[in-house]
Amino acid sequence: MPKAHRNTDARNCGATTVVQGQSTVFVNNLLWAVEGDPNTHGAGGLIPTGLTVFIENIKVIVHTPDNADPDNAAHINPATAAGSADTFAY
Repeated sequence: MPKAHRNTDARNCGATTVVQGQSTVFVNNLLWAVEGDPNTHGAGGLIPTGLTVFIENIKVIVHTPDNADPDNAAHINPATAAGSADTFAY
């Protein structure tokens, strides 16, 4: 099962995720990332692979890895590179 991807979890480009799309659901004391959350390089909105789990009506992000839009550091796909060791979805 894919790991929940959270605020400050690594991206494959060396950046980390910045959760901005939700403020109510935590995994291991970190906010669970949702569709569109950027990374610390700027932009790089996350694209969910799953279609059935939502937080505040926004699809959650897991480390399958889930892909992302290009970021401001010119990384084409700054996808997820980490997730929770004990919380999974799908």
